[in-house]
Amino acid sequence: MTRPVARRRSLLFAPAAILAAPRLAHAAWPERPVRIVVAFPPGSSTDVVARALAQKLGEQTGQAFVVENRGGAGGNIGAQAVRGSADGQTLLMHSTAIAVNPTLYRNAVYALDDFATVAVVATAPNAFFVHPSVPARTLPELIAHIRAHPGIAYAHSGTGTTPHLGAELLFNTLAGVRATPVAFGPAQAATAVVANQAPIGSTSLPPALPLIREGRVRGIAVAGAQRDPTLPDLPTVAEQGFPGFEASTWFGLFAPARMPAEALDRLLAEVPRAMAAPDLVARLAAQSLTDPGLTGEPAATFVRREAARWAEVVRSSGATAE
Repeated sequence: MTRPVARRRSLLFAPAAILAAPRLAHAAWPERPVRIVVAFPPGSSTDVVARALAQKLGEQTGQAFVVENRGGAGGNIGAQAVRGSADGQTLLMHSTAIAVNPTLYRNAVYALDDFATVAVVATAPNAFFVHPSVPARTLPELIAHIRAHPGIAYAHSGTGTTPHLGAELLFNTLAGVRATPVAFGPAQAATAVVANQAPIGSTSLPPALPLIREGRVRGIAVAGAQRDPTLPDLPTVAEQGFPGFEASTWFGLFAPARMPAEALDRLLAEVPRAMAAPDLVARLAAQSLTDPGLTGEPAATFVRREAARWAEVVRSSGATAE
């Protein structure tokens, strides 16, 4: 392995002792505005998390953190825009799709070791919901409805996202019914169900939450390990006949592998501080987003595990993308 490649990989897989200990002598970073590229459009959960975190990081460091949306291709466009950056001022906010896409896309535009994992900053359960015209009110009733209408469309948050792969696993593999995935942006998938462009929706919970509360769509199930406190009456997938089923969406902050060490050190100190701020915790909790508390090597280990987990779903479901 050449020296540059070895260094690049060390940033993603570096020992926890190295990543966890900020070198305060370099606390001057950032000396100019920092750009956070969001791999999904405005209004997505990834965007919501990025903007909340950017505001808090700006307050803490006295420097602007500017959000730039570069959505498209399941998050690949944003990732590709950041992977080769060497300016020390560019970060990436991505979802679970960053770990899925290298397996899902036949011609992947990046590898995980093109990035240093700074933190997994938030997670949210996925949710299944329907247009009010769909008669189903429970998951077994929805599966029966799909069986009676084979090929019925469901809107999801984008190819390779866990709302897409989780629905494929639930409907086509576990339940043995055939539903047709239709990709939208995360927020757009929820509104597509409101407009009945697709009668079924599968997204992370945040974009669907206000629509369920307003009765514009009907919640069927959450896919977390337990019921979500924002919708305590909505049962989980596991409670409705699929024990052990869980599909959530997480959101992570990443840096290009060539990010200077002093910048990474400062981020590893500032991001947990920002995420622990009571106003930010409350702001995210109101949208069913919680901080798992993963930074540095623990975060990188989590991302690797997720990549392996969803690679199995990609292979078993036969899902692919160009």
